[in-house]
Amino acid sequence: MASKLLRAVILGPPGSGKGTVCQRIAQNFGLQHLSSGHFLRENIKANTEVGDMAKQYIEKGLLVPDHLITRLMLSELENRRGQHWLLDGFPRTLVQAEALDKICDLDLVITLNIPFETLKDRLSRRWIHPSSGRVYNLDFNPPHVHGIDDITGEPLIQQEDDKPEAVAARLRQYKDVAKPVIELYKGRGVLHQFSGTETNKIWPYVYTLFSNKITPIQSKEAY
Repeated sequence: MASKLLRAVILGPPGSGKGTVCQRIAQNFGLQHLSSGHFLRENIKANTEVGDMAKQYIEKGLLVPDHLITRLMLSELENRRGQHWLLDGFPRTLVQAEALDKICDLDLVITLNIPFETLKDRLSRRWIHPSSGRVYNLDFNPPHVHGIDDITGEPLIQQEDDKPEAVAARLRQYKDVAKPVIELYKGRGVLHQFSGTETNKIWPYVYTLFSNKITPIQSKEAY
């Protein structure tokens, strides 16, 4: 019996552990993890029209506008009509959420509520490999060699906006933009909120929620 394809979204501020939760959902349930950041980097590398336009904003330190992100993500979703998927980083704004509405109905939206102090600490310990987007945390996911990417051996950087003084501004901005999106999905009855300071403690609840919607794949080998 063919089951309905699962359409899920994860929301959460920078440093909330979204990436880790997404990886675990993908591994345990076989969903495609579709990250807007990943697709942006791929398009910029490949010099696509959307990539080139987005790059101009990023180089000026500006957010990529709704219409560009929406165009990029909707074309990716078009290619994945037959797959279960989990969106990460999209929709970020109400305009993006409304555009997504036009092509599908979401089954699950999860939002991670992490205390401000925890986010600040996590982000200050976060180092990035710029070209791949790989993220390390000095406490719970450190690189084998300090300051060096495990896979390429290239140097890691700390992003300017992960520095403590920038974190507060980023979180304020996230809250302002995410609030109407959260309210929209709450009103539809598809929103599930998870609060805590440790991803490992939140994860069992997320696992249970997804298990009620889709059968877990039996082993990691099956993924």
